[in-house]
Amino acid sequence: MSENVGNRYLVIVGAIIVQLCLGTIYAWAIFQTALRGGTYGWPSLYTQLPFAAGLASFALFMIFAGRWQDKVGPRKVATFGGILLGAGYILASFVDMLALDATMGTVYLVITYGIVGGAGIGFAYVCPIAALVKWFPDKKGAITGIAVAGFGGGAFIFLYVEEYFINTLFAGLVGMPFLYLGFIYLVGVVIGSQFLTNPPEGWVPEGYTPPATSADASGEGMMPGEMIRTSSFWLMWLMFVFAATAGLMTLGNVKSAAALVDPLVNGAPLLQLGALIGGIMSIFNAAGRIVWGATSDKLGRANTMILMFIVLAMSMFGLAWMSMSTPAEGLWVTVTVFASLVGFCFGGNFALFPSSTADYFGSKHVGKNYGVMFTAYGIAGIVGGLVAGLFVDFTGSYFMAFVVTGVLAIIAVIFTFVLKMKRANTSGPEAIVIEE
Repeated sequence: MSENVGNRYLVIVGAIIVQLCLGTIYAWAIFQTALRGGTYGWPSLYTQLPFAAGLASFALFMIFAGRWQDKVGPRKVATFGGILLGAGYILASFVDMLALDATMGTVYLVITYGIVGGAGIGFAYVCPIAALVKWFPDKKGAITGIAVAGFGGGAFIFLYVEEYFINTLFAGLVGMPFLYLGFIYLVGVVIGSQFLTNPPEGWVPEGYTPPATSADASGEGMMPGEMIRTSSFWLMWLMFVFAATAGLMTLGNVKSAAALVDPLVNGAPLLQLGALIGGIMSIFNAAGRIVWGATSDKLGRANTMILMFIVLAMSMFGLAWMSMSTPAEGLWVTVTVFASLVGFCFGGNFALFPSSTADYFGSKHVGKNYGVMFTAYGIAGIVGGLVAGLFVDFTGSYFMAFVVTGVLAIIAVIFTFVLKMKRANTSGPEAIVIEE
């Protein structure tokens, strides 16, 4: 037993190393800024496409990763993901050869950074989560939150690493930074992956007895085909879409929204203020994964989701109110406060939905099941971009974009109440699922 206990804490170490590297996808804004100006001068839309492709690839390949890691274990799949992520960045380093043609350069980055690199993140991301919920069935929410906090923390760290590489070392060029980062991520993810293992079949922590009504206790668990035929899955999936849409839209547009109400954001003396706002939001993103996850172990997943979605809705309406304010110096601080609350709630999604998937549909197949659930994130990435782009293009303001996403958060609250009532009255095939 002591050897197994030791193993499960080493899995946490490996999970954090892997997730720190994978969080790089949220630091794309630094590359985006470089490609829009300086040597490149690409259109704004072009610079968003590699990031969108990365999110879509991330979500799509996580489905295959979940199925594969359930068969061969998390170590091999995460290692493969690290190799793909490193290869995507290393291949992207040749973009400077195509950079004078914005269309060709964009297509090249969509394929290398977006599809190949995003696939690497998708393959590696699910492995630490799936392993940890099996090692810590007694603390699913908290342990998942700790693991995925590395993802948010990685965004904060590599935001500044990328900025240093691009603006200080390589005078605004992106080719060599892609190369350096590719090797860093390749080595980091592959090393972290070696710590990822599954517990022996039937293993439980000393002193822990699974609830008799749970899928874990019965030794059963739903397969994805069974899961998607339940209304509970679709309620949770839509809740994930709505909550993630608000977070992704804010992450991608917070600097621009702040610039509309505060001239300092784009002012020469505070040129790095946009990075500071994004960095603060990333810190709250990471913290939210731990706090909401730990809270859910005490209050229950559904109760915690209700609280989190309410905070998210209030924050989105706060940003809507700020977007209508008369521009003035110093307003960036208030925008950052609301955006940080959004980031705090956005991070919570990645602790609550994996642990809820394990609770509702069993831990045995959580890798493949959460891969399916995570498709909601890919949809949210597309919807979030469309909401912001359409409303800003038509109105010149973020007001309606923030209002719409605030309403979506309220709908997520309603859906959570419906889910709670449904589970309380469930009998039949879904009755194997643990009730909060």
